[in-house]
Amino acid sequence: MGKIKGKKRYKKIGLAPGSVIYTGEKSSKKLFIEAFDYNNEQCIDKELNNVEDIFEFKYTDTITWINLNGLNHVNEIEKIGKHFNLHPLVLEDIVSISQRPKIDEYDDYLFVVLKMLYQHENETIVSEQVSFVLGKNYVLSFQESDGDVFDTVRNRIRHGKGRVRTMQADYLLYILMDAIVDHYFSIIEDLGEKIEDYESRIFSGHVDKLINRDIQDLKREILRVRRAIFPLREVISRIEKHESPLILEKTKTYYRDIYDHLIQVSENIDIYREMIWSLMDMYMTTISNKMNEVMKVLTIMASIFIPLTFIAGIYGMNFDYMPELHYKYSYFILWGVMIVLFIGMLIYFKRKKWL
Repeated sequence: MGKIKGKKRYKKIGLAPGSVIYTGEKSSKKLFIEAFDYNNEQCIDKELNNVEDIFEFKYTDTITWINLNGLNHVNEIEKIGKHFNLHPLVLEDIVSISQRPKIDEYDDYLFVVLKMLYQHENETIVSEQVSFVLGKNYVLSFQESDGDVFDTVRNRIRHGKGRVRTMQADYLLYILMDAIVDHYFSIIEDLGEKIEDYESRIFSGHVDKLINRDIQDLKREILRVRRAIFPLREVISRIEKHESPLILEKTKTYYRDIYDHLIQVSENIDIYREMIWSLMDMYMTTISNKMNEVMKVLTIMASIFIPLTFIAGIYGMNFDYMPELHYKYSYFILWGVMIVLFIGMLIYFKRKKWL
């Protein structure tokens, strides 16, 4: 899969800036477009069949959210960009899924890129790029594939819950970004549970051969989450400080709340990174302790048999004149001496707490 990614990035080398080339791997079977057009009194929620159906919403007095799934449909995305006067570099960034979370400011709209995190069926963390375009009375969102974390936002718009139907498009962008950031907490919670589980297994001594690989995979997941979250703090900070008619002053308070959440998530990520390194140290210490126990047993056994081997070696020599060899009970006496030595050394090691 990594090779495919590399080839797709390579195709962009040497092309003019603003070339709209999809660099992802996921492919929607069908372009999916949904539209929410609402005000304080009513809400229109429908699935659109063609890109051209979007164009009518640009000139309404209501607030509109257009959500598009399927970044591989670059021709349709170019049509949207042409109608909404989006810069070619914006279109390029929308379909190039390796973008770092950022915000770009233009004359009549803002372009925001961030990472949406969710868990796959096999409990692996998936990072999907989501791009937003905030206009005067609309928000365009572009997703790579089906499935997202915006179901609560859809319900709030449909049923008029909260203040979303009474606010402007900047508030709509806030609740969409807030839904993504809130989902970070569930990801962080799952990571914390995994770390605690590995910690308990290591402390209890139930260490298998695969736990080292599992810890390494968990470390990579934490780094992936960190790369998605840390740049977003700068994005929110710029929105707070941005002097634009698109972001109302009363809405900046809500963005400040997102920033606080990001600080909390970032602190947890830093803590988990430290805990992962501690887990690796604990694992290596556990392995070392087990090796030391084995070496201690082998050393004690060797120490016990050294004098016994010495005695056996003395009386195993082929000299003719060894008086003890001719005693009637020499064999039994020798066995007795060896048994006494064996028991005596065991008692000595026990008193020294080596056993």
